[in-house]
Amino acid sequence: MEVEDVRGKPIQKGIHVRYTGTGSAGEAVDFKTDDQGTWVLLDTTDLWYKTNSLEVIGETEYNKMKNHIIFKSEKTQEDADSKENVKNKIDKAKSKFEDVDMSNELCDGGG
Repeated sequence: MEVEDVRGKPIQKGIHVRYTGTGSAGEAVDFKTDDQGTWVLLDTTDLWYKTNSLEVIGETEYNKMKNHIIFKSEKTQEDADSKENVKNKIDKAKSKFEDVDMSNELCDGGG
C-alpha cells in the first residue's frame, strides 16, 4: 500500500510524522484504509490520523518536538508541586473552622 502525506511524501512504518491539526507528532506504526480514506496510527498518541492531515518530518525536527514534550512533563511536575502547596493551604484554612459550632441558630429565616 502506497501511503502519502499532505505534501505527497511517502509515509512508511517507522517514519516520523506530525498531525497538522494540533502539532502532535509520532512514529507511524500501522496503516488502514476504509471508505473514508487512509489512516496512520501514531505511537505517541495511539490514535489514527487521516493521511491528508499528516506531514512527514525529519529526525531532527522530531527530536526537537520530543525534547519540548519532555520539558513540558518536567513543568507538569512543578505544577503538581504547586497544586500540592495549594491543597495544603486549603487544608490549613479548613482546619481553622473545625472547632466552630454551627449548631446554634444565629438567624431565623423568614417563612
